[in-house]
Parts: sequence; structure tokens; C-alpha cells
Amino acid sequence: MKQVLTADEFLAAGSSGVIFDVRSPGEYRAGHIPGALSLPLFSDAERAEVGTIYTQVGRNEAVERGLEIVGPKLAGFVRTARAAADGRTLFLYCWRGGMRSGSMAWLMRTAGMQAVVLEGGYRAYRRSFVELLATRPWRLIEVGGFTGCGKSDILRAMARRGEQVLDLEALACHKGSVFGALGEGEQPTTEECINRIHHAMRGMDPARPVWVEGESQAIGHVSVPPELFRMMQAAPLVLFSLPTEPRLRRLVAEYGRFSTEELAAAFGKIAKRLGDGYPRALRALEEGRIDEAAEIAMRYYDKCYTRSLHKEGRPFVECAVSEDDPEATAALLVERFGSLADPSGGER
Repeated sequence: MKQVLTADEFLAAGSSGVIFDVRSPGEYRAGHIPGALSLPLFSDAERAEVGTIYTQVGRNEAVERGLEIVGPKLAGFVRTARAAADGRTLFLYCWRGGMRSGSMAWLMRTAGMQAVVLEGGYRAYRRSFVELLATRPWRLIEVGGFTGCGKSDILRAMARRGEQVLDLEALACHKGSVFGALGEGEQPTTEECINRIHHAMRGMDPARPVWVEGESQAIGHVSVPPELFRMMQAAPLVLFSLPTEPRLRRLVAEYGRFSTEELAAAFGKIAKRLGDGYPRALRALEEGRIDEAAEIAMRYYDKCYTRSLHKEGRPFVECAVSEDDPEATAALLVERFGSLADPSGGER
């Protein structure tokens, strides 16, 4: 195997070995290649110190200080890498594929291990996602609809049927609305979320349909990458609808398990836009009438979604069902609309 690989080569081969991110812990937390382990050459403070010396004094002095810092750590790096690798190849990257990953690769090879470096580093990996989107014939189909329709459950049912699904809400750890953080873990950074999307799409066949739920560009505090969002906006849109009552039951079941305080805090984020609906929602919550509060939220988001559709003027096909049955709806959508993104024609 070559000792330096392009991003595509690195990602394809990396699954057979162990990927190590040798950047600082702070860089790793901000975003990293999914599955990569952190093996930082410098701590955050050490990296800042070496960088300051580089800019204020000079390269040679920075290198010397770096060697002073790293020297006592070398044996520990080798032990950590050897234990994780268990005989497999090490795949190493830093920010630009320069001194940090190159130095660590030299150390590992000296210790008798196979080590490969990512050409251009993490920066090249990030660029490779834009190239992945631009150079492959992706066939996205967007599933839209009013709140409470169960679009996420339908997409998951599609995935169980073997369809390719890009679940942006799951990757962003947020359901999209002001209530979207309830019951979810901490959101990743936008950078890390994009890496997760990159990882998911790299495993997909662009010649087959990719189903994605209609989203605004912001999902909580995470932003969908603009290149992907433009593709979503240009994709065929299936507008799925469900009657009001089953939508309301679904919202009550999904959000009724949260405390009055949590729900009231979420309503508070849209208080001005709700007008007199806000105090009514608070009273309903305090008196245990969750269904009434849910209906106020549902009506508000219905108006928002309707305005958005009219503003975009985007064409769509409709799919109305009477029962809240994600498995049956998933089968219906695949059968009726799976050819929408077919470049040869299909049901456009």
C-alpha cells in the first residue's frame, strides 16, 4: 500500500485498519472523520504555544519547541497505537497532511507498524464531500409534509425496506422545530454533522434514489451544507398528508411525555409569533390539556409550512393517506414515487 493516499483512497482503505486523528483535542471535538480515534500530538495549550512561536519567532524555534514537548510522549503514542491497531494498518491525518501526521507516521513505522497518511489532511477530507456531491449523479427525493405526519418514522420504515435514506434529523440530533431538542442528545457542531452526512452518503449508491425529509437549512443550531441544501431544493418533492386527528394524536404521544416546564420553555421561543396562542398554550399545559397545547403548536407550524410552500413556488406531487401507518405509507411512497428522480423520465 502507498504511504500517502488521497481522501477517496484513504476512506476506502481506512475501514480495514485504524484511523487516528493526530490533531489537538479541540480540533477533534469540533469535527473529525467518523470512526477516527483521537491521538493528539499536542494538547490544545501546546498547539497554541507552538503556533505562537511559529508566527512570532520562527519556524525553526517552533519545531524545536514541538520536539521538546513531544519527546517524552513518544513511547506512549506507540503503545496506544499498537494496542488499538492489533496488527492492522494505521491511517493518520492532521489538518493539512503535514508535519504532525508525517511525524507520527515516521514514529509508527520506526516502531514496526504500517502507517499511511492522508494527503492534504483533514482539509482535503472536507473538500472531498463537496466533490462527492458535485461529481456523482445523485437522485434525491424529498418527502415533505405538515408537522405530526410522521415523516421520520416513514423514512425509517423505508430504510428497513432497503431504501437509501438520509436521515438529517437523526444525524443532527434535532427534530427541527423549537420542540426538536426535547428527548435528543447534545447536537454536534455543524462541522461534525456535515462529516456524518458525508459518511452516510459515501456509503450510498448515487444511481439509486435517496429519500430525504424536507428541512429548512437550519436544524436546531446545525446547518445543512449549502451544496446539499441546493440539491434538496432542486429534487422532486412528495408532499405527504395525514388527517388532523391522527397528526394530533402523534404529537401528543411524542411530546406529552415531557414536563410542563420543558414544553413551556419551548413555547416561549415562539411566544411573539403565537400571539394570544401563547398564553392559551401555557394555560393548557398547566391544566394538563396537552392535546390543546399540541393543537396550538400544530396550527402555528401548519401556517409556517404553507407560507414556505407558497413563497418557494416549488412544484410537488401530493400523497394523502387516511391512516397513521408508517410501514404501509413507506411501501406506498416507494411504489408510487420511487421513479421521480429517474433521469430517464419516470413519474415527474
